[in-house]
Amino acid sequence: MIFYYSGCGNSKFIATSIADALNEKLVFIPEAQRNNQYEYELSEGEMLGFVYPIYSWRPPHLVEEFVEKLKINGAPSYVWTAVTCGDNVGETEKIFRKELSDRGLDLNAAFCFKMPNTYVNMVGMSVDREEVASEKIAKAKEKLPKVIEMIKSKTAFSDMIKGGLPRFKSNVIGSGFYKWASDEPFFSTDACISCGMCAKVCPLQNITIENGRPHWNGHCNTCDACYHYCPKNAIQYGKKTKGKGQYHFV
Repeated sequence: MIFYYSGCGNSKFIATSIADALNEKLVFIPEAQRNNQYEYELSEGEMLGFVYPIYSWRPPHLVEEFVEKLKINGAPSYVWTAVTCGDNVGETEKIFRKELSDRGLDLNAAFCFKMPNTYVNMVGMSVDREEVASEKIAKAKEKLPKVIEMIKSKTAFSDMIKGGLPRFKSNVIGSGFYKWASDEPFFSTDACISCGMCAKVCPLQNITIENGRPHWNGHCNTCDACYHYCPKNAIQYGKKTKGKGQYHFV
């Protein structure tokens, strides 16, 4: 069984690639939360995986909330996580290992995939150049078969890229991220064609279309899917996204 979360598609690609290769069931975390589904049965010898993007050098808040309520019946034969990041992950492995331990689960392996940047809501942060994004995807695809084989063989392993100042990034910046992150700055420009794509791709179903324009309802996880999937680049985050490019995994 693989639990996953994805906004712009990077982590979904990793999760589905591994699930297809291992014939594992996929559970989309936001959907499970909407259905209040936190209890799961594992068959004998079944493995347990978690796939998600890195937000501000730690697991996304909704992933942490899901794990806090998670109840697994049955002992998994192997527990692993695979994360996607633009550059590095800080102390994500340590944080996630502790969160799993609190639920009686031991993390056996942690895999890291560098994928194209998606977070554009801050000054100085933008999408990767096309050649950089293509190179990251190519390397991730090259790495996937090796990771799949390691999961199959239940290998204890970690290749998390901590980067510099991991404790400060994860525990100070990361912990404060959701205190100031908000969907209030999002708005649509006159380029909006009322297609509803933003509402369709929002993993939290946080967007409704009102009077032909998107309205954000205060439950945003700042994945920026609405911004990146908009066919007219009509969604902006205050002035911070002006002139920046778009990216989502095709």
